Amino acid sequence: MDKLVGLIEKNGLIFGFVVIGFVFIIGDILSKTVFRSKIPGSAVSIFLGLVLGYLGGFWTDGEKGISDLSLFAGVGILGGSMFRDFTIVATALGANLELIRKAGWLGLVSLLIGIILFFILGVSIAFAWGIRDAASLCTIGAGACTYIVGPITGAAVGASSEVIALSIAIGVVKTIAVTIFTPIAAKKIGLFSPESAMAFGGIMGTSSGVAAGLAATDPKLVPYGAVTATFYTGVGCLLCPSLFYLILTFFF
Repeated sequence: MDKLVGLIEKNGLIFGFVVIGFVFIIGDILSKTVFRSKIPGSAVSIFLGLVLGYLGGFWTDGEKGISDLSLFAGVGILGGSMFRDFTIVATALGANLELIRKAGWLGLVSLLIGIILFFILGVSIAFAWGIRDAASLCTIGAGACTYIVGPITGAAVGASSEVIALSIAIGVVKTIAVTIFTPIAAKKIGLFSPESAMAFGGIMGTSSGVAAGLAATDPKLVPYGAVTATFYTGVGCLLCPSLFYLILTFFF
């Protein structure tokens, strides 16, 4: 057993693929047997992954979930920012440029609507919590856009580390919600075409959440949602610590 554990630890990334594959198999089985395919297997698998992450953090009293266990260190690499960004860029490269050009204005409008909508929502939640200074309001509002825009904005406007942590938490909750509920709500919101996927990615914004949710809905839609969702982060990083912050300083 010591030799087996040592072999796994030396090939952590490969074992990480095995673990994730096993979780996906369990999620697919539960989706078909327990939920009668009403909830996609990928959504169930994501929920199982969150449970495993919580249990890993509980057992080790760590901060990286199940990857705090040396046996599952490869899962942390597989789920890290490097692989996330690589897959987002890779999926965006599969988009049809002609369709993107046709939906150019649609993508731009959806980006602006999505950023403004979630920023106002985040600021409103922060205001309801009793926060009144512009830097904190702006940081939490940016976090409601994505968990990447939040800390970048917080660092730029001089927000406290506690507020930056809150902005990340809000962004993570949004990502999880988009991932799980996208395939469930796809039929009701008409999420079938590349154009609708681009509008959806522009409004929701969270790259990882949109990519995972569309993958569970229809893998062919992933490149189009990923394109606008990726731009969303960039535009949010430009607007939140500049224009939006100046507007908030005027009122607060």
